[in-house]
Amino acid sequence: MNSPEQPLPTFDEVLLCTPQTSAEQVGLFLRRCLIPCPGGNKIYTMLYADELSYDVSCRAEELFQHLQCYNSSYRLIILCNCERENSYLPSAFSHYKVHMIPQRSQAEMQQYLQQHFRVAQPYSSAAAVFKEFMCVGIVSSKRAGMGK
Repeated sequence: MNSPEQPLPTFDEVLLCTPQTSAEQVGLFLRRCLIPCPGGNKIYTMLYADELSYDVSCRAEELFQHLQCYNSSYRLIILCNCERENSYLPSAFSHYKVHMIPQRSQAEMQQYLQQHFRVAQPYSSAAAVFKEFMCVGIVSSKRAGMGK
């Protein structure tokens, strides 16, 4: 987000982890990150890595240790819930830990996201139902199960 022109991450740069995420999915993601390829200036991000099962986390760490020697300039961010930082994967990578403080204000981040999520031609898009013709939106309610 250093420049408003920088694109959002692509689907291959982000892995959203859940307890159901398989070792194969994590392995493919780590291979994309750690095996050098042309145009390799991507920043890879694992979200909620603390949600991975113990077995998947162990295999991910082993694969990381094995593949790390192929690329010394990889860019990998592992985000986890600070309340679960004692789970396996965050603990295994704790020596790489960096506490981050956002360098941009919330307003600047919102403006950046609005720029990238706005539909160019709103008249023919379902984005017309969202505020300012955004192609994403969050629908929430204080009452669960009310037909969102």
